[in-house]
Amino acid sequence: MRHVTDEERRARLGVRHGLAPGSRLPDPETATAAVTVLHSTEPATPYLSLWARVEGFVRADLDRALETDRTLVKQLAMRRTLFVFPRDLLPAAWGSASARVAATERARMVKDVVREGHVEDGETWVRAVRDEVLALLATRPDGLTAAEIRAGLPALAAVATAGGIGPTYTNRTLTGLGADALVVRGTNTQHWRVSRPRWTLVEHWLGEVPAPLPTAEGYAALVRRWLWSFGPGTEADLVWWLGATKGAVRAALADVGAVEVTVDGGGTGWLLPDDLEPVATPADWAALLPVLDAAVMGWKERGWYLGPHAPLLFDRNGNAGTTAWWNGRVVGCWVQDAAGTVAVRLVEDVPVAARAQLDAEAARLTAWLAGERVGTVYPSPAMRDRS
Repeated sequence: MRHVTDEERRARLGVRHGLAPGSRLPDPETATAAVTVLHSTEPATPYLSLWARVEGFVRADLDRALETDRTLVKQLAMRRTLFVFPRDLLPAAWGSASARVAATERARMVKDVVREGHVEDGETWVRAVRDEVLALLATRPDGLTAAEIRAGLPALAAVATAGGIGPTYTNRTLTGLGADALVVRGTNTQHWRVSRPRWTLVEHWLGEVPAPLPTAEGYAALVRRWLWSFGPGTEADLVWWLGATKGAVRAALADVGAVEVTVDGGGTGWLLPDDLEPVATPADWAALLPVLDAAVMGWKERGWYLGPHAPLLFDRNGNAGTTAWWNGRVVGCWVQDAAGTVAVRLVEDVPVAARAQLDAEAARLTAWLAGERVGTVYPSPAMRDRS
């Protein structure tokens, strides 16, 4: 059985994710596919993730891919998280991870609207609100913001006085419809660090809409893409990343013909059958990645690249703050001062050459941000530390 060392896993990460020298990616679409999906819980994250991976990236490149070419699409999927998907991977998510989230969201909403005393028949009310949203958006191919939708919904207006649920349940309705692949986050009405989308019917935004894949095929397609981007990974990694059951993951691994390998520490990992050759160790590399970047959030079992630093670099809910990387290991975080200057904060000692490359990346990011400050609701302890 093939053995993959932690050193090789770190080499794979640098090369596959476009972070190591000579592996930078040419455009947002290629870079997104390289990491399977980009995290988009925080609006700035996909921009900063691409800045780290795409040579000469400017913000307009992602805006064009999302809003003009529409080759990338924001979709709620795994673990109820918002991601930027390559368009070709959407049917896989729609039939599997997104469908699972959609069913959970709808059941909770039906239960909550009754439990909170707003209506007696939650199922009928939720169905009516969803239908009203879809009917309203059918008249607006350009889309509407959540506030505009709320203003035009009689069902929501009728119960808003029962507890001020108009804003809450408008957003929850849109979230559920998005997970169901009926609506999509379209044009953003704010700047790149704030998300205020015009919600749009999927057919208005994408044109011809492919059918969702059957559940098992959808999970298999996601697992196949994940193994190329993140393999070798363990069953526990995939269960966590997909937000799926062990049964679904085991079936998907079998469907793609995944091959067992051993990893340092004695665990069992999986690789695609055509991806068993070793990856050569690239030249030294440094990277500054944003909050919830795909790389730091790609695995559940993170010791091989995170070491003992999780308590410093993740918040209490498991959300990763900014990270500073050296040769495939997380060695710190980065922050900005009041003027927008980026500085690296190390959580362990690194070689002089590493510090120099990290400082060079900080200067490059400072220049790219040009004084704009990127806030976050997920600051890690290391980011908050002012000592």
